[in-house]
Amino acid sequence: MRFHYTFQKVVDLKGNEKTQAEWILSSALVELQAQEKSLDELTDQRNAIITSLQSAAEQKTPMAKIMEMQEYVNYLDTCIARKNKDISHAHQEVQNKQETLSTKVLDEKVWLKAKDKAQTLFQQSMNLREQNEMDEMATVRFAMKSL
Repeated sequence: MRFHYTFQKVVDLKGNEKTQAEWILSSALVELQAQEKSLDELTDQRNAIITSLQSAAEQKTPMAKIMEMQEYVNYLDTCIARKNKDISHAHQEVQNKQETLSTKVLDEKVWLKAKDKAQTLFQQSMNLREQNEMDEMATVRFAMKSL
């Protein structure tokens, strides 16, 4: 007789939910990395423009060009501020997904432990049944020898 766990579909479902939560967390981490990379690019652009702006100021560049470059720096500052908010949101999203995953992992462990306990009880029951059968066979053999 083989062990069949009554709630195996629940155990499978909990495993699938955990796997799905892992994928969702992975996606959130990829999004966070993309946001951080974008921030780095914006910061690099800003630093390059600041360097160009300083160089332009030293080289008697027309005021209109310097003002245009300063406006672009201001625009990049706005983009950087917005990107920092996006990164903050992405960090929060990652944290939420980690909490969800932790819950799913715990839930799966509870069900796996219940399954292991049921399997242990089943095995003990099978061992007891087997022992009783062996005892019965020994009793029958002893009774047959006595005749």
